[in-house]
This record gives sequence, structure tokens and C-alpha cells, in this order.
Amino acid sequence: MKKIGLIVLAAFLGGAVAVGAYKLLERKNDSYSLTEKQNMMFANNPLKVASSGSVDFVQAAAAVSPAVVHIRTTYGNNNSNADQGGGSMDDMFEQFFGGGGRRMQRVPRAASGSGVILTPDGYIVTNNHVVDNADKIEVVLSNRKKVMAKVIGKDANTDLALIKVEATDLPFVKMGNSDNVQVGEWVLAVGFPLDLQTTVTAGIVSAKARNIGILNREQQQPTREQYEEYQRTGKMPDVPANNAIESYIQTDAAINPGNSGGALVNANGELIGINAAIASETGRNEGYGFAIPINLAKKILEDFKEFGTVKRGYIGVTFQALDADVAERLKVKDINGLYVSGVVPNGGAAAAGIKEGDIIKKVNGTEIYDSPDLQEKVGRMRPGDKVALSVLKADGSTKNVTVILKPESNVSLASTKAPAEKPTGATVSKLGASFAPASAAAKAKFNLKNGVVVTDVKAGQLFDYYDVPKGAIITKVNGVSVNSVADIEKALPTSRDGQITISGISDNRMFTISFGN
Repeated sequence: MKKIGLIVLAAFLGGAVAVGAYKLLERKNDSYSLTEKQNMMFANNPLKVASSGSVDFVQAAAAVSPAVVHIRTTYGNNNSNADQGGGSMDDMFEQFFGGGGRRMQRVPRAASGSGVILTPDGYIVTNNHVVDNADKIEVVLSNRKKVMAKVIGKDANTDLALIKVEATDLPFVKMGNSDNVQVGEWVLAVGFPLDLQTTVTAGIVSAKARNIGILNREQQQPTREQYEEYQRTGKMPDVPANNAIESYIQTDAAINPGNSGGALVNANGELIGINAAIASETGRNEGYGFAIPINLAKKILEDFKEFGTVKRGYIGVTFQALDADVAERLKVKDINGLYVSGVVPNGGAAAAGIKEGDIIKKVNGTEIYDSPDLQEKVGRMRPGDKVALSVLKADGSTKNVTVILKPESNVSLASTKAPAEKPTGATVSKLGASFAPASAAAKAKFNLKNGVVVTDVKAGQLFDYYDVPKGAIITKVNGVSVNSVADIEKALPTSRDGQITISGISDNRMFTISFGN
């Protein structure tokens, strides 16, 4: 009996010490990263799948639903998110970007969305478009308690945001590994669609690494505030460099307006994605939902928590994904990989010996076929990190190089659109600029093989809108090298999906602009 008593006493003391240590750590745990907090909390608490072996989402739904919150935002009277009216702004959109075609619509753009609690002390992930420009962010917890939230960080390039509420002992979701997600795998979407209470829908993973172009288009379009500023001052607004990263998990689990920022989870109840967008003719679910992979989100969220902003590294190239049509036009044999169409002077790729015309075949040992394959992997890294690339050179040899990512590059990671034979009706006159062949000295200055100099820009027209200055050198139109006005005129009538892409360099800064007919 004495021995048993000693064992019980030792167990009691051990438990007390463990609880005390936990409480001590809890008081200081804001210094831990989100991933470290997750690992500590879930170390001994794995969610078990139904023993029957059949598809059973009961446990997964029960584990996740309490940690998915309703986010309600309010805006000032002049905020573009709150004002959905028409008028001259819509006319401007039509002029610059064209009309018609399939709608790629956000879920949603106004005053309601979802979020996922990641830690018991109130860190919540959602979409940037759910909270961007909001005057007030109200979070409704699963117990219906309302708390106010503050933004820790947000990023339009990935459409992610991290917000924080002052609360403790909150339910939270375990982050999974989106790299392990398989096409055909069962998933759940959890959120607050159409202002309904917590709603769970089921479906499968339809595809991975999807790029639907929604972030590219939204960043290129002026906001209502920008247009109002243009009306007051007559100066067209600056459009930020397009550094959007899209590598969505596609699912047929029903996603509707209000699901934005909500959870996409696997059958184990692990968070594998943040629901972000739908492809729809009507603005409602038609079986095509898109979620940001959690492995990309983890890095972005850690940056928010540590720095308040994203620390993004760049390889320093522009490229386009190869397929049979693009390979034929470029006169290359390979139909897989990313064709390097431009290299940033003094960038990481240039230092590693990558040249225009090279084809990137692998990143960190993994074969790549389209731009999202590279975008997502590089998007998880920071300036100074190293990325291993396998590059097919023009002479047919394969070279393995290590690129050190550089900060604050102005070159977009988005691929240059590969032209298909589709008339757009675009002409040189619609660009609002005049051109002349670049001199040998100008081309030598930037180490260019070709180019056309912008000799004049007309105020209020397209090039002025995109802030392409006089003196800029245009190198490619729709992926075709240009050396004269005639080359531009010849390249403009073909594009992919009606999108015209123009690449060039100005003040040692490479740029790519894209617009509709």
C-alpha cells in the first residue's frame, strides 16, 4: 500500500508540475510561431477517422465547426467595398478591360465572410478581400459571442489576412499538409455562406495548382477611390506590379458568397486550404470552388505575425508555361516546363547564369509544368533563401543551378500569357503611345537583343494609365519579340482569352502589363 501511495503521490506531483509549466509557457506563448503553437496543442490530440473505413465526416465536422467564425465588416460611405453602384466607373472598366465572358467572382466582396481560428489566444486566418479597407471588423464566435478584431497583416498578392481577437481558450483547427492532398480526396468546406450559420458541405479535390487569374485582374483594375482621385486631379493612378500567386486547390464542395476565408479540411479534420473564390456565371456555386493551400498560407501568416507584412523573395525572371502550341511558336522541342522570356538585371536568376530562352524543368527536385508549380514553392520562401532549379539550356544540356532569392523585385512571378489565335481588334493607336526602334546603345545598356522605345505617351490613355513612361523599352507583345512599330502591330491581333500582354523595361525595372481588348 505504501508503494502504491508513493506512486500516486509521484503521479500527482508530476501532473502539477506539467500544469504549472504549461501555464508558465502559456503566459509567454505569443513569442511562439503559429506552427509551434499548433504542434504543442496537437502533440497528443490526434483526430481519429471512423474505424469502419467508410467515408464519415462526423468527427471532422465536429472538430472544425466550432473554430470557424463569422466575420462581419463595416466600411465608410465612400469605400469601394461598400458601394456597388454603377456609372462612370463601370464605363472605365469597360474601356480598359472589355466586357462579357465568364465571370470569376469573389466570395464575397462586401460585408460578410468567414475565418478560421488557428490558436486558442485568438489568431484567425481569413481572406484579404474580406477585411481589406474595413473600418470595423466584428467576429462572431461559435458561442455567438461578438468580439472586435484587429488586422495583424494582409496581402493582396495571395489574398490572405491574419486578424487577432482578444480572447482565450478558443477552439481552433489543426493545420494539415496541403502537399499531401490528392485529386479525388474527400474534403469539407466549412463557413458562413449567404449569411447562414455554420454550414458544412462535402466534395472532392477536383484539381491542384489552379491559376484562374482572379488576383491578376483585380490588381490591374482601379479601385473606385483611384478613379475618384483621377476625376479630381486628372492623373491616372499607379497600378502596382503584378506579383500575385495563384495555386488553388479546386473542389466541388459547395462554396458560395460568405464562404470566403472559411476552412477546407480533409477527412481527418485538418485544415488544408482557405476558401477564396468561385468560378461562376451567376455568382453562386456551380461546382467550382478554389482554396489557398495551407502550406503557402503558413509562411504568409508567420510573416504577418513576425513582421506585419510579407517578406517575399524573387527568382528574377518572367516566363510562360510551355505546351504544344507555345513550343511550336517559340520553335522549341520541349512541351513541358517554363520558358524564360526575360531575366531581371542583377537578379538572382541572372547571378545563377539563367538566360532568356532557358526552360526551367524542376524546382527543388520536383518537376514543374505550369506557373503555379513554381509560384507556390517560391512563395513559401523569403529573401536570402536558396532554391534549386534544373534548367534546360538552348544547346540541349541540363544544368542544375542554385538561385538566391532577392527582395523587392518588380518582376512578376505570374507567367506571360501564351498567345493563341484569337482576334482582339487592338491596334497601336489604342495603346496611346508612339514608338521607334531602340538604338544599339539603348539595347546594350540593358543587355537586350531587341526592343522598341516609347517616344511619347498620351495623357489619360492606356500607357499613361499603366504608368509606362516615355523612354521605356518594349521588348515583347503577347510573348513575341518586337523591333519596330510594324512588329507591334503584327503581334497585337493575337492573344489568349482576349488578354493582351506587353513586356518591357524602364529604369532597370522589368514590367509586364496585361489588359483586355
